[in-house]
Amino acid sequence: MRNVVILAGGSGTRLWPMSRDDRPKQVLPLAAGQSLLRVAFNRLRGLVEPENIYVCTVGAYTDVVRKELPELGEHNIIGEPARRDTANAVGLASAVVARNDPDAVVAFVGSDHLISPEDEFRSAIEHGFEVVEARGRSLVTFGIEPTHPHTGLGYIERGEAIEGTRAFVVDRFREKPDRATAEEYLATGRFWWNSGMFVWQASTVLSVLDSLLPESAARLREVAAVWDTPERDATLEEIYPNLQKISVDYAVMEPASQGKVDADVVVVPMPVHWLDVGSWAALADTYDADPNGNRTDSITLSCLLDSHDNIIVTDDPNHLVAAVGLHRHIIVHTQDVTMVCPLSDGERVKDLVARVQSDHANYI
Repeated sequence: MRNVVILAGGSGTRLWPMSRDDRPKQVLPLAAGQSLLRVAFNRLRGLVEPENIYVCTVGAYTDVVRKELPELGEHNIIGEPARRDTANAVGLASAVVARNDPDAVVAFVGSDHLISPEDEFRSAIEHGFEVVEARGRSLVTFGIEPTHPHTGLGYIERGEAIEGTRAFVVDRFREKPDRATAEEYLATGRFWWNSGMFVWQASTVLSVLDSLLPESAARLREVAAVWDTPERDATLEEIYPNLQKISVDYAVMEPASQGKVDADVVVVPMPVHWLDVGSWAALADTYDADPNGNRTDSITLSCLLDSHDNIIVTDDPNHLVAAVGLHRHIIVHTQDVTMVCPLSDGERVKDLVARVQSDHANYI
């Protein structure tokens, strides 16, 4: 049976101070008044039945996820007691789904992406399901046609086309490049952005984890074995925080693409406009700009004099943000925090959050 897991465990630190411990970015109304999580859920309509949609998130977020998606069944929210990166998240979710359906095929999608047109998204995921069902031990990922030499994303180099499908063999995964390298990638026409979305048989990825991450795989199976019992929470708390912290790209996809396990890695193109909403600069791409390149969301009230190329956001429509001679800065105002930083330092917001955590933890 086909299933989809929405990965929703990110903390959204680079979108602080809007994204907080008690209201992570996934549930903020950042997509035309809807939360990113709601948009991700709605995007799956028609792909699988609602009872086959799961959300994997950290345990602290399960209540906010349940409030945001009340139609999800209680057992369809998989709570991690600690963040141990995506290899363990997909391993846990795959093991839980396989517990009730050993032949389950599972797609993993993000909770913080804006994607259009959605029909093309669904078509690509549907084709990913078809490839896995036809080929068996395939690990499918999805490539996004790059629109510019992005240095903040990983890349997939595609190899030979797979006959009878829209898929290609993955030649190599490439780390986030510098600009010159990214420009070279685009010039070849062989590289796609790595979307971080996947489809596979649950049994396949679990057997791959058995080979590549055996200790974690064994412990995840222990958790899955007691998932529907009173021992679940205690077992999770004992085992999960001690698992090796590693991404699914490093633990599974890269070594599998190098032939280190009995599974092939293929990439399906996803011809969409795709935005990974991971920073204020990324989110601002969805805002309208004034003639001077200043971007604000729909509720922000601002008055700017001799200022250009700024990002200004507030959660209070009655609060005016005014500036003179300000260029290429980010200003974010909430009820209890105002953050200002140069646009060029947008990635360092997570470092600022670490300092605030140390000095003023109640504002995290």
